[in-house]
Amino acid sequence: MTGALRIDNRTARALWLDVNGLSAAPTGASDVMGIIRALGMVQLDTIQVVARAHHHILWSRMNSYRERMFDPLLARDRTVFEHFTHDASILPMEFLPMWQRQFARKRAVWDAKGAPDAGLLRDVKARIADEGPLSTHAFDTKIDGPKEVWARPPHKKALDYLWYAGELATCHREKFTKFYDLAERVFPSQLWGQQTTDAEQVDWLCRAALERIGVGSVGEVQRFWEAMSAAEARAWAQGADLVPVQVQGADGSWTDAVALPGIAARLAQVTPPTSRLRIMNPFDPAIRDRVRLERLFGFDYRVEMFVPAAKRKWGYYVFPLLEGDRFVGRMEAKADRKAGVLRVTRLWPEAGVQWTVARQRKLEAEVDRMRRFVEVEALEWTA
Repeated sequence: MTGALRIDNRTARALWLDVNGLSAAPTGASDVMGIIRALGMVQLDTIQVVARAHHHILWSRMNSYRERMFDPLLARDRTVFEHFTHDASILPMEFLPMWQRQFARKRAVWDAKGAPDAGLLRDVKARIADEGPLSTHAFDTKIDGPKEVWARPPHKKALDYLWYAGELATCHREKFTKFYDLAERVFPSQLWGQQTTDAEQVDWLCRAALERIGVGSVGEVQRFWEAMSAAEARAWAQGADLVPVQVQGADGSWTDAVALPGIAARLAQVTPPTSRLRIMNPFDPAIRDRVRLERLFGFDYRVEMFVPAAKRKWGYYVFPLLEGDRFVGRMEAKADRKAGVLRVTRLWPEAGVQWTVARQRKLEAEVDRMRRFVEVEALEWTA
């Protein structure tokens, strides 16, 4: 790009950690909603090895966070809603008017592959309308034919369809089981009824994504929310007031990208991240784009939960270790809540990283903070 603003690798790393809320120490007053708004979304995941992904992601940015702080946001305060971005996620409730196109897109995907029976959809909605919030366990339809992997009974497909389409909404969760209610009984009326054009939604989503990634390709903007097609994102970029930039990778190479106006001033305000060592969740927004992660930090990371044990390079649920602006290692740990113990089972320093006594002490301090976070009494090291 001729005349593009060039961003060296150290500055690019600092910007990326800053926009992901990982630049400053995770101390200070509790502000869970502030973190969620700044990130834009927080991914949900069923796996609980130490803590579920959304809890760990929030704790990484706020040491005072505890799991009990989360449920009231969805079930009582209605300050967040749950829907599908790149995966199941929670989003600030005020984003709802800009999410109408995603409800429509997901409905269209289901319709294209074959929507559930219309009568079943009516029956499911009628039961929820009459009885109040229900989970999938309240229904008893059976799978027709052989029980293949990932096969779901008709009622589960109906609930999913209505949820994706925005006719039902997650009302609350009990032990992570989702309860569905009518959207109009969950979403605030002033937001649910707010009218925005499709063009307004696309523009807002793209700008909000670029604000949260700092700099990126149009593809990265599109993939942030996964709420539009690549063609729609390209069309937006052609008419938007964007600043061309080039970003230096960890290997010294340069990649073309774009940024919002004001990027130069934003870069001038970015400060080096704290030297703190952090235990990162595999689904943290700072590392979920593995290609970007490797390009900026030279850190090759993949999740291996669904890889057969014999073929795993590292382990089932491996936590990246971030120190300052560098990934220095990986760790495997598991919380046994019944026994009241957090066990660190394996530790792998990255190639070229000297595992000093000072670095080990940093890790031990962070592991002990993690122990307090999951509220167990004991800590065991077998690594």
